[in-house]
Amino acid sequence: MACLYASTNRSKMLAIMKKILLPTIAVLALAACEDPYNRSGVGFTGIDGEPRSISDVPGAVGVLPPATNVPAELAVLPAIQVTTDATDPEKIARVAIDNGGRSDTNAVVLTGSDTNMFLSTVAVNGTLFGVLQTENSSTKVDNSVGARFGQNAEQFTGCLPAGDVYRKGSSQRSSGFAVALNCS
Repeated sequence: MACLYASTNRSKMLAIMKKILLPTIAVLALAACEDPYNRSGVGFTGIDGEPRSISDVPGAVGVLPPATNVPAELAVLPAIQVTTDATDPEKIARVAIDNGGRSDTNAVVLTGSDTNMFLSTVAVNGTLFGVLQTENSSTKVDNSVGARFGQNAEQFTGCLPAGDVYRKGSSQRSSGFAVALNCS
């Protein structure tokens, strides 16, 4: 009878331990996966994974103070409206680059180590473009800047890239880059 009583107590004890230990182990394992103070995601930044600043974007072309949120700053600025007779996507993108903002009233200034870049949105014939360019057409940057801009267009603009990145310049260096955006 004592053996039966001991095995009953043992099985009750195992059941209680399972009810307490398994959820505790699961919570601890999940807590180890993520930083509890990382508040990114819907409800905190608006778009899941949206960077809080330009320094959060890998390969960013500029460095801004940590409190700056480039997509939010860009959203405040109105898109520059332009029309053209051109139908070729490359020519339309060129019109966007030519009309992109180059001041703090119509563009977000990205401060870089070598040169300042200006990020703006330009709507050409109703197609919205993200435009990244230097202060003037004579200042040129390496074309890898345009490639990084295209890869990170969503982090810079809050919109998905909807096509290729076009440039204004040579095969090595350019003064401006444009990518069509899908903000829906």
